[in-house]
Amino acid sequence: MNTYYIILSSMAVMALIVFIALFFLNAGYGYLSTSNWGPKISNKTAWVLMECPAFFFLLYYTLSFAISGADTGNDKTVLYIMAGLFLLHYFQRSFIFPLLLRGNGRMPIAVMLMGMVFNTINAYLIGGWLYREAPEGMYGADWLTSPQFLIGLAVFFTGMFINMQSDHIIRHLRKPGDTKHYIPRKGLYKYVTSANYFGELTEWVGYAILTWSPAGLLFAIWTFANLGPRAKSLTKKYEQEFGEEYKALHKKNLIPFIW
Repeated sequence: MNTYYIILSSMAVMALIVFIALFFLNAGYGYLSTSNWGPKISNKTAWVLMECPAFFFLLYYTLSFAISGADTGNDKTVLYIMAGLFLLHYFQRSFIFPLLLRGNGRMPIAVMLMGMVFNTINAYLIGGWLYREAPEGMYGADWLTSPQFLIGLAVFFTGMFINMQSDHIIRHLRKPGDTKHYIPRKGLYKYVTSANYFGELTEWVGYAILTWSPAGLLFAIWTFANLGPRAKSLTKKYEQEFGEEYKALHKKNLIPFIW
């Protein structure tokens, strides 16, 4: 087994461990912020530093592949489009989302560093699959009209829309200077505590489908492993703060009507 598949397999095992651990240990940022995670820095700075390694690593991987002129037997336009979708997400997350954040929230440096490591490894796995490990001829020019790509692309952009819409709703719950907490009720927040997380999960399920790859599947699994327990913890936090008012809404944690 080569290094790529060793890392891929190791990350799959770690996803299970993290999924279980996060039911007992909350990452202390955002609404679940605590002082237990050590020193903190500005949320805006932390988000940029945490997310941008994925963008720059895959961009470097893509440019290196293009310059090298290597031929893997797959259509390069298809590869670049799939890489471009990944880069689109991480450009928005690295350089647009942080600028839209309101307030003076802070994130533990430890959480930021863990996110940086994960994002870098994930970009390596996605890039490694697209430009080296994908079977020869898997991604021909006709891949762009295949059911996997078309369905996955629709799911991907649906998830991106839900994620960005939900972030917008959260950002505008408060007026400038207000520090109170409010229950989000618009959009998919009618049905789940963490509509923004549901959007992100949907996005990466779509990416797994459109690439039809073990790397894409692993990313979707990791997204659920990371965000599923956090969504449940957020539900508990809202119930503690708002009591019966929140419980009466009968929201699910992450997936509408299911969980």
